[in-house]
Amino acid sequence: MTAPRTSLHELLAHHVPTDDKEREDLARMRTFAEELERPFSRKQERAHFTGSAMVVDPAGERVALVHHAKLKRWLQPGGHAEELDAGSMEATALREAREETGCRVRLHERAPRPLDVDVHTIPARKDEPEHLHLDVRYLVVAENPEALAHDPGESSGARWLTWDEALAWADEAPLRRMLEKARAVARAG
Repeated sequence: MTAPRTSLHELLAHHVPTDDKEREDLARMRTFAEELERPFSRKQERAHFTGSAMVVDPAGERVALVHHAKLKRWLQPGGHAEELDAGSMEATALREAREETGCRVRLHERAPRPLDVDVHTIPARKDEPEHLHLDVRYLVVAENPEALAHDPGESSGARWLTWDEALAWADEAPLRRMLEKARAVARAG
């Protein structure tokens, strides 16, 4: 067993879900971590692991969302694992947050790692079939929030929102769950 796969197993073994959907998703992710030959490769057609980040400002008062170009929705920054991440979901989430917001980011010191997990379906597109993203989510802090800018290759916008605004824009229960978790941690200190 390779080190990245062992690290993934340990990460999933220690995560504590907060609702039935997250509990079911975590169980599915643990199964996929065992079954997938290359769990971090997008060449795995059924499913692959992805990393994302809920990005907050240093004061914990605002959260950054990006308007996903392909999905046409406001979401947290995130995406596919790459070789340079070496199987670290933290590295994937941090890299994606930097790329999609333009900010210097670091893991939030008080947040559980990961903050949240979610399995969601990605619709078929011309170059790939419908598949699952096994998303491992972290809470990160933007050290330079004034630098917020979107990556035109990934999104059509990026915005700082208050927690209430972000929750109002969240169009699905797992995103609202993650926002609530992030807000509780960010405002706790």
